[in-house]
Amino acid sequence: MTNGSNKCFCVTNNKAFSKRKFVFSGHSGKYRNPFFSSSAPLSIAVFLLCVGCLMTGHAAQTLNAAPQTPAIEKPTIDDLVLIPTGEFIMGDDKVEKSNMAGEFGNVKPWYLDEHPKHKVKLPAYYIEEHEVTNEQYLAYVTAFNISPPDNWLTSGYILRLRTNALNTLSLDKLQQLAANVFRIDKDTRRMSKEELIKDIKDKLQSMDNLPVTYVTWQQASNYCRWIGLRLPTEEEWEKAARGPDGQQFPWGNEFKKHMANTGAEQWETGVAPIESYPTDKSPYGIYDLAGNVSEWTADWYKPYPGSDYNSELFGEKFKVARGAGWSGGEGHYALQLFQRGAYRSNLEPEQKYDDVGFRCAADDSPEIHARISHTHK
Repeated sequence: MTNGSNKCFCVTNNKAFSKRKFVFSGHSGKYRNPFFSSSAPLSIAVFLLCVGCLMTGHAAQTLNAAPQTPAIEKPTIDDLVLIPTGEFIMGDDKVEKSNMAGEFGNVKPWYLDEHPKHKVKLPAYYIEEHEVTNEQYLAYVTAFNISPPDNWLTSGYILRLRTNALNTLSLDKLQQLAANVFRIDKDTRRMSKEELIKDIKDKLQSMDNLPVTYVTWQQASNYCRWIGLRLPTEEEWEKAARGPDGQQFPWGNEFKKHMANTGAEQWETGVAPIESYPTDKSPYGIYDLAGNVSEWTADWYKPYPGSDYNSELFGEKFKVARGAGWSGGEGHYALQLFQRGAYRSNLEPEQKYDDVGFRCAADDSPEIHARISHTHK
């Protein structure tokens, strides 16, 4: 479904479908989210795969039907927050006094790629108050009839594209879907078809406000351009997180546990709905910059001007992602280092990660002013 080498097809008798290997790995290096639970019947897997196929060009070609793109309303930009012009403190001059980074498998020492601490003056710009959500990205997937993120299959969110498909399932299949994919905490064996469909739809709706993940850098960039915005630069992201005074964390200079979603609360899907942590809020009112998901930025992973650190990783091979994600974990004693506003991650832009999403930004311009004013009327 994601490229020509992975053919996707369904047949009405469900006797055949293309087999595809789903591998899910977070940028922490841990493997997550196997393709459904071991108890999920093959027929349910086939059903969800077929739903995905029906929303892509691959399926349309296979079923000899021309893809039809309905009129789609783009997500609004009313969550943009204006960051005023002015200087802010970027980077850090600290030096790691131990090999703690190496103990955690990091190929680069802490802090060095953040050298030197320096002042940066930026013109006014806009950045989204929260990360782009499943529901917002759903509009993009539907508008262009493109493949959805792979983890929409494992979570069942793929059905959000075609909820009427639930009506085609037998009671037994709905019970299996509710229990094994959506993990509805009820005795599904005693539920009617109508009750099951309602609970599944409620579950799907509850997933709307989860940050979208498992998108490449290019897919994130394309979405932002589709709604007339762009990915934020590293400088813009860091200013939004640290404020004009360069505080260490969005909430201040003192590290505190449970201020952000880093996996400690064990959300069902790891990621939490946007704005679930009012404590993870920057001086400019931007949410989830310390946790929930890391975020793609526009920039290549390169040294700052005047840096004293040389790395073979620098160049135009990796894109910078900012912020910690839910995969940090409660037991990670270096967690605070990841949650700092200055911390930089370097990721391969063509890869997808279960704990990496994005938010969009824009220059301060009359066009953006007009669009924001229009959405508030």
